[in-house]
Amino acid sequence: MSGYRKHSFSCPRLLALFQKRIEGDDALLELARVRFRQAGLGVECYAETPDELEWMLGLRPSSEGPATAHLSRSLNLLEEEHRSRLMTIASKFQKRVYGLVVHDQREIASQFDDYVAAVRNVASGLERLEDNPYLFLEYAAGLEPELYIELIMALRDLPHVNACIDTGHLGLWRVRRNYAIRHPGTDVCSIKPHDPELPAVIEDVQEAVCAALSEVVHVVREIGSLRKPLHFHLHDGHPLYTLSPFGVSDHLSFLTEVAIPFDYRGRQMLHPMFGPSGLEKIVKEALQLLGPGSVSFSLEIHPTEGRIPLGDAGHLFRHWADKENAERMNFWLSVLAQNHLLVADICEKVCEDG
Repeated sequence: MSGYRKHSFSCPRLLALFQKRIEGDDALLELARVRFRQAGLGVECYAETPDELEWMLGLRPSSEGPATAHLSRSLNLLEEEHRSRLMTIASKFQKRVYGLVVHDQREIASQFDDYVAAVRNVASGLERLEDNPYLFLEYAAGLEPELYIELIMALRDLPHVNACIDTGHLGLWRVRRNYAIRHPGTDVCSIKPHDPELPAVIEDVQEAVCAALSEVVHVVREIGSLRKPLHFHLHDGHPLYTLSPFGVSDHLSFLTEVAIPFDYRGRQMLHPMFGPSGLEKIVKEALQLLGPGSVSFSLEIHPTEGRIPLGDAGHLFRHWADKENAERMNFWLSVLAQNHLLVADICEKVCEDG
């Protein structure tokens, strides 16, 4: 399959979402294993329990490749039981995962000091491990970005705790905020491409979309100034995107554009928040601040509709009478591979340029 190429230069850790996300048996993950191996991609596994993480890591394409574990979205570090659960996973998988990713929490806004104390409690436990993984706090709860930066700065002395910068989440926060300044009380993500009022406000929508990149670069610069390892969830987005099977406006490929039913500046397609050029600015900023050894990029791109014949992986699905979902999975994996090449080429260029 085109789009798969292993990188040979010294580069940061490059990973992607390693899940089914499409209905079917474990042959889908066997297909993912094949495609990830061909690409030279590491894995980011979503796991609710230690048993689930054990199972997922057992399917990874290489025990030598980088791996991160995205823990349950319901994990609440303010709860002692949840911190204990995290430490159990950290202890069991300390030699097998590079980092543990947990969502930040809305409570940070009202319980800032308590949350910092809770993270410090976890950090002290991690430091007692022989081969401790990093704890990456993902920007996910929609906090003011400046508050998120303040949180990471408050933990600056903890060597194994730092940020997971989610480009889509941060970008959409800025898009929503900028649009609401001009249109108070309106969430730009509630507008749909076929809404009759869209042509009248499309200029404001795209101006807000264009602000996303500067927000992400600002957060990268502020947090990158700490010179600590930094993890990224890379994905694009646009408030008018409606094709997500999960009902979100982000987790898009950087090669995706959004269709509208009328002409805007001579086209009926809209550029997303970043696109390849914006992605290059984000990746370049991180690498120049930290160097490739301190950065990890994980492609957190969700499936979109499409099918690609199974080709060299057809034998994995001999027991399937209907191959549609296998071909849908193969299409999604090809999208991950195309975006991986995009990121790898940017990294290669930045590293070669010094």
